[in-house]
Amino acid sequence: MKVSDYIVEYLIEKGITDVFGYPGGMITHLMESFSKYHRKISAHVTYHEQGAAFAACGYAQAKDKPGVAYATSGPGATNLITGVCDAFFDSIPVIFITGQVNTFESRGQYTIRQRGFQETDIVSMVAPVTKYAQYVETADKIRYYLDSAFAAATSGRMGPVLLDIPMNIFKMEIDPNILQGGILQNTYVSMQNVNVGVEVLERTLAKALRPCCLIGNGVKITNAQNIVKSFCDRFNIPMVTSMIAFDVVNNDPHNYGFIGAYGDRAANFVVAKSDLVITIGSRMDVRQVGAKRENFAPNSQIVRFDVDQGELAYHVHDDEITVHANMQEVILILNCLVDKCKFDFDNWILNCDEIKKELAGVDKCTMGEVVRKISNNFPEDAVITTDVGQNQVWIAQSMELKKGQKVLFSGGHGAMGYSLPAAIGAYYASRKPVVCVTGDGGLQMNIQELQFIVREKLPIKIVVFNNNALGMIRHFQEMYFNGNYYQTKPSGGYDAPNFSQIAAAYGIRSICWNLDNLPLDPVLEFYDDLPLLVEIRIKEDTYIFPKLKFGKPNQDQEPLLDRELYNRLMKLGS
Repeated sequence: MKVSDYIVEYLIEKGITDVFGYPGGMITHLMESFSKYHRKISAHVTYHEQGAAFAACGYAQAKDKPGVAYATSGPGATNLITGVCDAFFDSIPVIFITGQVNTFESRGQYTIRQRGFQETDIVSMVAPVTKYAQYVETADKIRYYLDSAFAAATSGRMGPVLLDIPMNIFKMEIDPNILQGGILQNTYVSMQNVNVGVEVLERTLAKALRPCCLIGNGVKITNAQNIVKSFCDRFNIPMVTSMIAFDVVNNDPHNYGFIGAYGDRAANFVVAKSDLVITIGSRMDVRQVGAKRENFAPNSQIVRFDVDQGELAYHVHDDEITVHANMQEVILILNCLVDKCKFDFDNWILNCDEIKKELAGVDKCTMGEVVRKISNNFPEDAVITTDVGQNQVWIAQSMELKKGQKVLFSGGHGAMGYSLPAAIGAYYASRKPVVCVTGDGGLQMNIQELQFIVREKLPIKIVVFNNNALGMIRHFQEMYFNGNYYQTKPSGGYDAPNFSQIAAAYGIRSICWNLDNLPLDPVLEFYDDLPLLVEIRIKEDTYIFPKLKFGKPNQDQEPLLDRELYNRLMKLGS
């Protein structure tokens, strides 16, 4: 059989139902092979390779299967790189397949820039931001490389891989029965890691008076939230999360919100007052812990569980305890503690409830109320995608989450233009209602994918907050550059279109509201089978609050709390 046919059959065997890409000369054999198997796997054409990459990321985030994106050589391959980076930093398993010029056209050992048309060394470019990147030099190694790529993408800390395949390799004939297999996924559980983790938690919890558990994206992507919740509920340990994991335990009474620069004040106070912080699958980056890492939970012992040894090497406190463990091992550790130990932190959880009660309503703002009203319309079990900017933080801070809802972010890479193509991938992965939340800046990054939604008649609902400005950067300019709004608002060189008119041009029905005519209880039809764009025009000078000023401890966010209240909360229960 042809190599390209073998690749498609391999994807089908792995349970992949939908892939995303853009046509090009060096990828045509793979495109033709997808057409042969269209009843078992669908190859969807996006209108930009970056859109294909983000759609594959959204597919993987919404489904327990890797995403797949393909593109041709040269500009097609390089246009995937932003999506490759997004998958790398957010631990998303995505298989990227790029076409390459024929092996007889390759520059090889010649010291020239390029020999074949659109020849580009994509493997070297993506090597730092992939778990595995390989040029497929011979047809008989295709199974080996596919096995190795899937194993790398889906084991340990998950992430993207890339196979670069020359056109003449795609069309070669192989005997699949004699192909050499590659590295298979490692699901090994180390009982030594389990025993170490049990001993560490048992010892530190026995000494603690005010523990808390920080839940990160590692819990979210491995669907381990139920065991973590059971553990914290069993011992009355308060939970906080990273921003991109805010939807994991949102409705649990022991959850106090997400931490960090834009986080919930209550969550930041809980961490600041804790004497033990147990982190599971959280990177502990600057947005979470602050610029001065020693200010984070300053009187606390930190115990960190992570599958990535490199993350554990980047300490928050010099004396922190690290346990290198995968999520299967963490689950065994927590289950063991639940079965054998008796801890009770009733008084501490009452203090946390008091903090939450005292801070309720402190940061009520117009946009928070708008997001709450709009999100009340989102269906249960919906997948919500966000872009990067104010819209993303407003969703994390103010969305009223319902049962079964899942929110997808571009977290570590923070890529504008993510939400719309990710919504496309999430729809094909889940076949559930999908809501794309974005801003005027983010939507314009990949606005061409509106045509995809129209072409395929996808029932995706798009909510765009249009303040005719790049609001988050505009706020930075106000805080740090004396209000020099260069390139972020109309007076400085940035502008946004009328999105309702653009929707009409694409054939998408739309609703447009200004803040002053937004219904008190807006009702939106998010349950039908047609696409919809809801444009909400808001004031140019919109803000995200609370927000941390650079260098300050997390719990002391802007606008500053009354000092009497601040000091009282910091002393509460001490």
